[in-house]
Amino acid sequence: MASRSLGGLSGSRSGGGGGGKKSLSARNAAVERRNLITVCRFSVKTLIDRSCFETIDDSSPEFNNFAAILEQILSHRLKEISQSCRWLAHLQIPLQGQVTWFGYESPRSFWDYIRVACRKVSQNCICSIENMENVSSSRAKGRAWIRVALMEKHLSEYISTALRDFKTTRRFYEDGAIVLGEEANMLAGMLLGLNAIDFSFCLKGEGLDGNFPAVIDYTPYLKFTQSSDSISSDEEELRTLGSSGSESSTPENVGPPFIMDENSWFNKCKRVKQKYQLTLEQKGYLEELLRLRENQLSESVSQNKILLQRIEDSDLAHKLEKEQLEYIIVELQDQLKSYQSLDQLSAEVSLSQTSLDPGQSQEGDGKQDTLNLISEGKEDTPSLLGLCGSLTSVASYKSLTSLKSNDYLASPTTEITSPGLTPS
Repeated sequence: MASRSLGGLSGSRSGGGGGGKKSLSARNAAVERRNLITVCRFSVKTLIDRSCFETIDDSSPEFNNFAAILEQILSHRLKEISQSCRWLAHLQIPLQGQVTWFGYESPRSFWDYIRVACRKVSQNCICSIENMENVSSSRAKGRAWIRVALMEKHLSEYISTALRDFKTTRRFYEDGAIVLGEEANMLAGMLLGLNAIDFSFCLKGEGLDGNFPAVIDYTPYLKFTQSSDSISSDEEELRTLGSSGSESSTPENVGPPFIMDENSWFNKCKRVKQKYQLTLEQKGYLEELLRLRENQLSESVSQNKILLQRIEDSDLAHKLEKEQLEYIIVELQDQLKSYQSLDQLSAEVSLSQTSLDPGQSQEGDGKQDTLNLISEGKEDTPSLLGLCGSLTSVASYKSLTSLKSNDYLASPTTEITSPGLTPS
């Protein structure tokens, strides 16, 4: 019974250890993927910043670091041996690379995946890179493809097309690879910004040598800032560690720690003084900036007042102009009404004359025809035109309105009832 219990306990411990190893390996894989993606984003930013000042070529350290990072990402968890050749490993045959019917090739690299997954890209450079004479190894062809894709500004398109071919990606990569995870979409989006850079590469340089693996330089992306609350510097910390590590702790050695303590307080006071000076400078700068902003604000307020006054003056002028136009419209309407009444009056006068004396009207028509004939033979003189009144003038209107009185116009009833015109 005791042996069984001990056996069960040991089995549970071994099972717990296996679960811990799995969780640790999963954690390490996630950290590795996150580190590579983060460093790739930093390298893309540094490339874009550097391109503003100089042309990016093979001698640029930013590009060399980016190419190494991209190569590491595309080679992350890449299957070294194909599934069809795994039986050779059980026969203890040393495999140095990818096995084909003709023998051994160079170790499998990401180029083997790219040349299969990127065939669907229109006007791709796969065939041209395969036919390059000075590039023989698979790794060198992959590096040449990175440079050609950057010069063509199609690197993001190549990566997106390859990632969409999920079946091919699963065939070349193991579980947990970056190209099989969620980070793959982030990678395609990051590389899209490189299309704005003009690259210039030589495809016969040392950077295409496939004998050496790419190494990432992390130092440009690492930055350590010492906390402001730190009292001692690095040298003082090393001294403190050295003094604490010594085994001789006798009363005779009391003096040096006291001196070091004084030095630490002196250094701390010096740092506080520097911070105080920096704060004073910042305070003066902020005060000057505040004064400048206040002057700008006062000028803006004065300009605003001037603009408001101009707007009020323009509104008042518009109102006065509107009133004047309305007054002119009323006057024109009154004149139009007076002209209409004048036309009616002239029509009534002509009707009264024709009704009273039809013979005179015929005689008048004859006279009018005679006058017309005379006027046809003789042109109107300009001196007579000034004596003729215009019905559209105010003076003619007043003279015609005065005809309404009974002193100048005889009504038809009085003429009929007069003794000299009684009908026989």
